[in-house]
Amino acid sequence: MEGLSVLDMIQQGWIATYPLLAFSVATVTIILERAWSLRGIIPRTLQLAEAIRSPLESGDFQSALQTVQAQAATPAGRIFADVIARHASDSLEYLSDLTEDKRFEEIEALKGPLWVLGTVSSSAPFIGLFGTVVGIIKAFHNMAVMGSGGFSVVAAGISEALVATALGLGVAIVALVFYNFFQTQIERIEAALTIACNRVLDAIHLGRKVHGV
Repeated sequence: MEGLSVLDMIQQGWIATYPLLAFSVATVTIILERAWSLRGIIPRTLQLAEAIRSPLESGDFQSALQTVQAQAATPAGRIFADVIARHASDSLEYLSDLTEDKRFEEIEALKGPLWVLGTVSSSAPFIGLFGTVVGIIKAFHNMAVMGSGGFSVVAAGISEALVATALGLGVAIVALVFYNFFQTQIERIEAALTIACNRVLDAIHLGRKVHGV
């Protein structure tokens, strides 16, 4: 056992370490994907609401619609496009309900695979603990088979088993930190969308007055 590397320990404790390595790959992938997807949404949302505010207040709904349609790749662009397109046929109360429904859909889409991070953060420590328990059982079984040797016989086996716990805790900590970070980011995005939608609805109301609606 002398000179046993961490890689060897991971290979020998495969029953727990291999799933944890798969979890770590999935965790890093989701972190990078969500960081890219959520970047800049808050400032773009507020900027778009401000850009269409004047045209809406002056009753130039067509110009405002063209502006938001050009931003159809953003949550705010999709929400505003649906609302402005229906401004003439529906009441403000209905438009308010519509923005709420669309905002809920967009927020749920932004959450995407975050549930995976939550699952990893809660299950990885237990998988690591399971691997450790299995490794310790094997180590004491080897000592029983050999019949002597004391702790020196099982020391290497126990150190191998503890690698699973360390790996499980490491994966879980990273997953939990970024899960909470992204949840906070999405809450801030939801707040920004709520503020922006209210501004747009107010501007539509003023624009209707210009046309005597």
